[in-house]
Amino acid sequence: MSQYGIHDAPGNVIVADNNEILRKLNANTISDAAKADEIEHKMTLREAFKTHKKAIFWSMALSGALIMEGYDVVVIGSFYGQPNFTKRFGIVAPGTATGYAIPAAWQSGLSNGSSAGGIIGLLINGWAADRYGPKIVMMTSIVALTCFIFIPVFAQSLTTLVIGEVLCGIPWGVFQTLTTAYASEVCPIQLRGYLTAYVNLCWGVGILLSSGVVTATLNVDSDWSWRLPFVVQWVWVIPLFMIVFFSPPSPWWLVRRGRLDDAEKSVRRLTNPEYVSDNDIKNTVAMMVHTNELETQAQAGTTYIQCFTKTDRRRTEIVMMTFAMQLLSGENLIGQGVQFLQSAGVGTQLSFDLNMVLNSMFIIGTIVSWGLLTHFGRRTLYTAGMGCMAVVLFVIGGLGFISSNNATMTVGGLLIALNFIYNCTLGPLCYTIIGEVSSTRLRQKSIALSRIAYQIMNIICGIIVPRMINTTAWNWGAKSGLFWGGSALLSTLYCLLRLPETKHRSYGELDLLFENKVPAWRFKSTKVDQFGMHHDDTKKHIDSKEDIKHLD
Repeated sequence: MSQYGIHDAPGNVIVADNNEILRKLNANTISDAAKADEIEHKMTLREAFKTHKKAIFWSMALSGALIMEGYDVVVIGSFYGQPNFTKRFGIVAPGTATGYAIPAAWQSGLSNGSSAGGIIGLLINGWAADRYGPKIVMMTSIVALTCFIFIPVFAQSLTTLVIGEVLCGIPWGVFQTLTTAYASEVCPIQLRGYLTAYVNLCWGVGILLSSGVVTATLNVDSDWSWRLPFVVQWVWVIPLFMIVFFSPPSPWWLVRRGRLDDAEKSVRRLTNPEYVSDNDIKNTVAMMVHTNELETQAQAGTTYIQCFTKTDRRRTEIVMMTFAMQLLSGENLIGQGVQFLQSAGVGTQLSFDLNMVLNSMFIIGTIVSWGLLTHFGRRTLYTAGMGCMAVVLFVIGGLGFISSNNATMTVGGLLIALNFIYNCTLGPLCYTIIGEVSSTRLRQKSIALSRIAYQIMNIICGIIVPRMINTTAWNWGAKSGLFWGGSALLSTLYCLLRLPETKHRSYGELDLLFENKVPAWRFKSTKVDQFGMHHDDTKKHIDSKEDIKHLD
């Protein structure tokens, strides 16, 4: 029993008793909210595209900020096999592809620098975005990043590079949270999965771009071969700032601030007036108000502490584990692709060429994931992807015991397959899951905490992975696949027990499922009515025929 009137109705249906909510909201608001909810559930994918073209544009445009983060996260790892960089900052290492190597300790520092900065940025953003609004925080972060990029461009030592990575990591942490939250808030249920998954494609574009730039500057015989990839980051600063400046604010944030008129204006800017009437917009905002009140009744606060209390504790655990499992799946080997391939015996030029193919899977895989999202649920795809990655990693680890050219090339091919599986399932689905599982009132903070879990895991992996594959450290090479295969197998078990199905669920429905402690494996089959329309096993449907405009 919930403290705000939730009860289990006969027929395996969870029904909300809105008597408590009626003390703050009138019956018309709840009725309007119910109409908007039913229209949204009945809307087809084709109708959703027509009614929310503007929302799709703004969501995709803002997600472009992740290109910058994806670009730098991988570009620094690519330098570990870059001849001019290793000669400039490395130590003599006979037997390596370049004759030099960056010590494992410094690799850890460089790889973990942006992660450490990201944790700071995430914590600041979780508070600042709720207080000042996502737009203000985003624009401030872009300006800060413009200044911070000067540090790695003109760095003269590894110490300076680490400092630059830490400072640049702060705004990157902000970008990760805000873009995912925005994508999950501006579109209807039918588009939510695709646009949150698109965040992964932007990450992939940045990674592929970094691979191309690093490969293109490989033969530049000076320090500019590694400085130029940093310079490129200034290219999209001004366009991104302008996109954020003109974008509509999130209507959910405006509702939480009590600015209902502004929320209606925002929804109007995000929808197509040919198909969405003023009354539809009013009903949509009413639905947001109702969902916000449901969550307020369950837990009034919006601080980080609330993320770890009551129902939100379970939601926070799931989003944090979902992001952390991205690295527990063995994906971190892909981020060290160049050095991993070289440690397996692949030459310098071929390793960079294969790395470009490897990173192209972020784009190809995300596009494939859109097709999979149409037919399968989030829980199914994420769990199946994790299991498949475990199998591939065990095979890679086994090949590490075979010393032959064929085995080496097979490892390269399997690494590409591993990245393809990751980007069809775990990569894009992660953003969808964390955007849907978190409550609307705590979304900024929940996503921030999930990303912090990722950054903590990234720091751990940044310490052990370079040692696993570095010839001057543990030198496991391809055998490290066995370690990460075991990690992925355990993660698959977690998914089966704890990861819920959120497809086709409104945020209000998800609130009730979590409030009633429904097991993860029953989320899909459990029926929910957040407006209390059930009575005696029958549902009184709202007659909304005249409110639904068929767009055929």
